[in-house]
Amino acid sequence: MRCSRKPWIVLMCTAIGFGASVAHGQGGGGVTLPPGGYGTLTKDDLALRIRTAELDLRFVPLDPRVTRLLAKDSWESLRSVVQSRRAAIDSVADAAGVSRPGLALVTFFAQRDNARFDPQSVTVRIRGREYRPLGIVPYSGQFTSQQLAVRQQVSGIFLFEQDLPVNDSFVVLYAGQLSDDWQGKQRTLDRERARVALRAQTSVRDSTAADSAR
Repeated sequence: MRCSRKPWIVLMCTAIGFGASVAHGQGGGGVTLPPGGYGTLTKDDLALRIRTAELDLRFVPLDPRVTRLLAKDSWESLRSVVQSRRAAIDSVADAAGVSRPGLALVTFFAQRDNARFDPQSVTVRIRGREYRPLGIVPYSGQFTSQQLAVRQQVSGIFLFEQDLPVNDSFVVLYAGQLSDDWQGKQRTLDRERARVALRAQTSVRDSTAADSAR
C-alpha cells in the first residue's frame, strides 16, 4: 500500500498493535481523572454533530476526562482507537512540536451517493480563536478518498495544538455550519462524574468488606 503524501494526513502503512503507551497530555499534567469502567454515558452523549446536504459529521473528544465517564465497553473501545494509532499520533505531535495535543474522533457519514468531504475544513473554536487540525490519523481504510457511497462512513483521529476544553465549552465548525452544544453537556457530565466517584467508592468498600470476610 502506498502512503499518502498529503502533509495533513498520516496514513498507516503497517498494522500497529494494541499495546498501551503513555499519552501526550490528554488529561495529564496533574489532572485527576475519573476512574474508568464505572460510567454509564454513551458515545452519543459526547458527540457534537453537524449535518449538511451530503453528510453527517460526528465529533467525539478523545479526552479521558470525559471518555472515562462512558459505559465500560464504550470507554474501552475509544481507548483502543487511540492506542492502536499511538505511534502515528506521537509522530504528528512531535513533528508539530506539540507535547499535549487535543484529540478527537471525527466520523463522516454519507447521506447520498458520491458525497464528498474535506477533513481539513473541520475546525474548533476555543475562546474566540479557531484551530485547524495539526494532522489527521485515518482510522478507516478509505478515509483518504474524501468521497463516500451512500450510507458509507469513515473516521479519523484529529490532532489539535492544545487540549480541548472539555470542562468548559468549545465549538466545532464545518462547511459553514457549527455545533455549539458542548457547553450544554456540562450538567450531564458533572452529574456523571459524581455518580462515577460514588460507584467507584462503593466498589472499593464492597471489595474491602469481602476481603475482610474471608
